[in-house]
Amino acid sequence: MLSSKGWCGLVFAKVLTVSDGVAHGTRQDKSGLALVEFLTESSFEVVDHKITPDGFDEVSQVLVDLCDNFSGLIVTTGGTGFSARDVTPEATKRVCERIAPGFSEYMRAVNRLGILSRGISGIRGRCLILNTVGSSKGCVEMLGAVLEYIPHAIALMSDPHNPHPNNNDQE
Repeated sequence: MLSSKGWCGLVFAKVLTVSDGVAHGTRQDKSGLALVEFLTESSFEVVDHKITPDGFDEVSQVLVDLCDNFSGLIVTTGGTGFSARDVTPEATKRVCERIAPGFSEYMRAVNRLGILSRGISGIRGRCLILNTVGSSKGCVEMLGAVLEYIPHAIALMSDPHNPHPNNNDQE
């Protein structure tokens, strides 16, 4: 993958759909499939796509399982709103070793409805976890806002000797 920053390499990705309705078969997984398609078209290699019902313990456990022995991007869709069952950010925070707030701030800023997303971003091991909203349009829009920065972030987590950009690389 060649980004505008000049980084070249393959980035692996996993998608997690968080939805009671999808998990119980009463709704289609439009947002998860939209993320898989968008990531694939953007030259990421999507190696897993899971579905879990809303719920703190359920989401936390699936995130831990997705991170085990993996280096790459994990994108969640759903569970970031204001209903009582929307606990994806809390479950994500529970499993993250460090929070990466810049990604979430930038993703929310892409659309005025971003104010309704409580999603967070963080790091667990060599995984970057990004929470996106549950709508198929919104999740792709949010991820698209930060897509060019993901390969560099993953490279920094995967290789402690990877150089940071110098001033000549900054825009």
